Amino acid sequence: MLSYRHAFHAGNHADVLKHLVLVLTLEYYLRKDKPFWYIDTHAGSGLYQLRSAAAQKTREFAQGIQTLWEAPNVPDELQSYLQQIRSLNASTTLNHYPGSPWLAANLLRNADQLRLFELHPSDFSALNQNLGDDKRVHLSKQDGLKGLLGLLPPITRRAVTLIDPSYELKTDYNDVISTLSKAYQRFATGTYLLWYPVIERQRVKQMAAALQQTGIAGILQLEYCLLADSIGMGMTGSGLFVINPPWLLAGQMHSLLPWLNQQMAHGNGHFTVAYITPEKNTGSKG
Repeated sequence: MLSYRHAFHAGNHADVLKHLVLVLTLEYYLRKDKPFWYIDTHAGSGLYQLRSAAAQKTREFAQGIQTLWEAPNVPDELQSYLQQIRSLNASTTLNHYPGSPWLAANLLRNADQLRLFELHPSDFSALNQNLGDDKRVHLSKQDGLKGLLGLLPPITRRAVTLIDPSYELKTDYNDVISTLSKAYQRFATGTYLLWYPVIERQRVKQMAAALQQTGIAGILQLEYCLLADSIGMGMTGSGLFVINPPWLLAGQMHSLLPWLNQQMAHGNGHFTVAYITPEKNTGSKG
């Protein structure tokens, strides 16, 4: 149950999609002066060494962030995300990659707060070492799916929540939908980013159908796959279901995904930007 280590996968194509969407969402929330919370249910260690034995064993970053690091003519919407990574790397060589907690901590203001959950003992220790001294950060060594509901609604009445388990357990697919539905019932105005891997297309369809049955309006699906759907090939892509997306997000991803596809898969991948439930308005007011 605790065998997954993100160090083997840091900076891969799934991280690029997830972290780009996260940065765009947080930047939207930062447009208002009112404070907000960032909640991360599966925070990981926060920072990753791409020259570590784990990262070098798989070298998944080579078809992910490395392709963007070396790319010319980067779109404006990508600049903030890439700037966060540049700030970690003193030279022109890409050695370090940030996890979602580090990105959030680097972007958020003094009045904003971070609530981070991590269950793996080693990753929790590393997370504490990387971000534990930050007074805005509150760490919990527990399953974030169980801890999330106790935080809602936040006192700020503004929050961005990232839910991204490893899906090692098949029950995770049902648990994330159940937790998200309950979270929405407690706090319907927050933005929720639910990440998922594309391993079996049928599971993604089942997740989408389950979300449609919740009755939540305006759920945006963002997906990027390097490879065609295939059973037995491992993760061919990934995506996010976004509840209360910033009103700019769909347009930004419509613009960015073709460029990302060209960089990471030489145009051979496929992507989706679509609402799976009818919109009730133009998106989150943040």
